[in-house]
Amino acid sequence: MRLAYMGRRSVLGGLILGALAAGLPWSAAAAVVGKAEKIRGNVRRRQGDEDERLAMGGAVLDRDYVTTGTNSFADLALSETRVLLGPQTELLIDRFIAGQGGTLELGLGRMLFERPEGSPKTDIAVRTAFGMIGVRGTRFFCGPSRAAFAVFVERGSVSVTGGGVTRTISAGLGVDFDRPGAPPSEPVNWGQARIRQAYASVGLI
Repeated sequence: MRLAYMGRRSVLGGLILGALAAGLPWSAAAAVVGKAEKIRGNVRRRQGDEDERLAMGGAVLDRDYVTTGTNSFADLALSETRVLLGPQTELLIDRFIAGQGGTLELGLGRMLFERPEGSPKTDIAVRTAFGMIGVRGTRFFCGPSRAAFAVFVERGSVSVTGGGVTRTISAGLGVDFDRPGAPPSEPVNWGQARIRQAYASVGLI
């Protein structure tokens, strides 16, 4: 499973190294976009040549590269958006502006995305090695789940594009990817056992 993500991991690393080579003032330019609500285990944030352990209540900055270790979980609050990360997950906050949206890039692992029902609409996208997720919903999971990669929507809807195919996933449905570059499957209902397993993998029981 880990091998399927290595290409995206290299891309994420290249983004950071490229910015360093260009001499971009990461720390000076990056704005605080949220904080760590809960941390369990070893969670780190990296920006440029700064690499530090992320503690509960610690600030999360725009363009932060957040990683979780084995048996580690992170619950991040980005304005009204909540992002839960499971173990051995890598997330780049590529661009995020409170109230407007932005782009998150999931390299390895899994995450749960959540916004309160009735929140103002924002333009948020999640990039992965398997495809692009356009956020129109308020709660969805993405990451390995009985397949190389899967997306499940609990509330609202999302659009998932991969392999030249776009699917709209509504509440209660999910899609699977066999491999990067493959199209998403037709949306199907997820049983409660699979939903519980996916949520437990990001620390939500």
